[in-house]
Amino acid sequence: MATKGGSMFCFQCQETAKNTGCTVKGMCGKPEETANLQDLLIFVLRGIAVYGERLKELGSPDRSNDDFVLQGLFATITNANWDDARFTAMIQDGLARRDRLRSAFLAAYKAKHGKDFSEPLPDAATWSGSSATFADKAKAVGILATENEDVRSLREFLIIGLKGIAAYAEHAAVLGFRKPEIDDFMLEALASTTKNLSVDEMVGLVMKAGQVAVTTMALLDEANTKTYGHPEMTQVNIGAGTNPGILISGHDLKDMEELLKQTEGTGVDVYTHGEMLPANYYPAFKKYKHFIGNYGGSWWHQNPEFEAFNGPILLTTNCLVPLKKENTYLDRLYTTGVVGYEGAKHIPERPAGGAKDFSAMIAQAKKCAPPTELEKGTIVGGFAHHQVMVLADKVVEAVKSGAIKRFVVMAGCDGRQKARSYYTEVAEALPKDTVILTAGCAKYRYNKLNLGDIGGIPRVLDAGQCNDSYSLAVIALKLKEVFGLDDINKLPVSYDIAWYEQKAVAVLLALLFLGVKGIRLGPTLPGFLSPAVAKVVVEKFDLKPIGTVQDDIAAMMAGK
Repeated sequence: MATKGGSMFCFQCQETAKNTGCTVKGMCGKPEETANLQDLLIFVLRGIAVYGERLKELGSPDRSNDDFVLQGLFATITNANWDDARFTAMIQDGLARRDRLRSAFLAAYKAKHGKDFSEPLPDAATWSGSSATFADKAKAVGILATENEDVRSLREFLIIGLKGIAAYAEHAAVLGFRKPEIDDFMLEALASTTKNLSVDEMVGLVMKAGQVAVTTMALLDEANTKTYGHPEMTQVNIGAGTNPGILISGHDLKDMEELLKQTEGTGVDVYTHGEMLPANYYPAFKKYKHFIGNYGGSWWHQNPEFEAFNGPILLTTNCLVPLKKENTYLDRLYTTGVVGYEGAKHIPERPAGGAKDFSAMIAQAKKCAPPTELEKGTIVGGFAHHQVMVLADKVVEAVKSGAIKRFVVMAGCDGRQKARSYYTEVAEALPKDTVILTAGCAKYRYNKLNLGDIGGIPRVLDAGQCNDSYSLAVIALKLKEVFGLDDINKLPVSYDIAWYEQKAVAVLLALLFLGVKGIRLGPTLPGFLSPAVAKVVVEKFDLKPIGTVQDDIAAMMAGK
């Protein structure tokens, strides 16, 4: 069925209205028209997947759409792309790709079976229309088109996790790292949502998404570290220099590399923002003297921070939030990759074997005032698995001696809700013999607090971007081995995770696949989980919502 009144329905992020769903305008600011076009793009990707999966079954796999599928899913992540024209173009491209796949499938089927294919196909595999029909079609194929609440919940749990996996797979692909089983799962998962599967089959696919999330994050870790070296313990400057600058936000390290190369010797400095902070930890980037440090905080503070920066801002991935009426930086805002925003300048993809062209942004930067300094000092990070293993003897001895009583994993996302002050309060109130393991922008709730160290080991160990939650899993598995345990849940580790968008859902699925139980998740459990599905997840994995600071700390310190 269509959404009532032709309005949108979106519940993919933590801030969804009333923890149920946004129906008029997204809490993120996403208009109905954009939300509906995103739904239609997912519908078209399902059609591509139907034929891609069938071609693979016929022994004639087609890999020509792998990048398009990753980018299409990635573009629909919260706060990634706000440009309706870009979505319209992607839908048109997707329909053309799907129809080419259909022709290839029909020919391959006839060649193998000696007759024409005559079985029924889902609407996603057969519907066609001009851009003038997109708005009406989008209203009929959105989330609520699946009427059964539990089927809808399981399908969307899978699709939302898939979006996060796609983002990580796309970053790895940009660096030349791919695994066909990841792309194959994209098709399998998308196509599955056009089928009438049993609950057990749908649950199985959700859990398989966790397995593929682990594989994908491991691949991205390999891509990043083989290309840029292993992150190192680093004191990152958070002040501002006297030269004009460019501010780069998002997650794409390839864009970071090319921007640093092109700005070298120009008199223009480079600063990271938000989830790009961990670029400061990589050895390959430390050689650039004009790489000054990090500016500002997490994504939702960007309106005043981008205003104060004075120079051009480059968004390489989410999170980009709409400008407010008083903001004046639209003419300094640049997007690239899957990111889009009407009125911003978009930097096209790099040509084969070449680099993206940042010359216009650099030229503009030279005419801008230096950044307004927001703060002074440094913050420490760079504690991905390799760096922690360098400190392994020290960490193990601290645990054995009782100097470290417990690790608390507080990875994930930051966000606007006032309830997120919980994570700052937990960090401040945890006993002094605990160490916080973090990754993702959740760190900004406590990475500037003076929490001290334990025998030289900082009490906040930041592994990096949200995908570097993989490092935290590697660390936990290594500790399990060192202490001779047969269950990861017997470690002195508690999980107090903050989530906001779809990559955090992929991380959650990865942790569940690895067998981690007793995770606290906040500020709320996902609104896309129906009561019945939530009950299953809670009972099977002991997933629980956050409570009060005092009660949760007491429970975690007691291993509960």
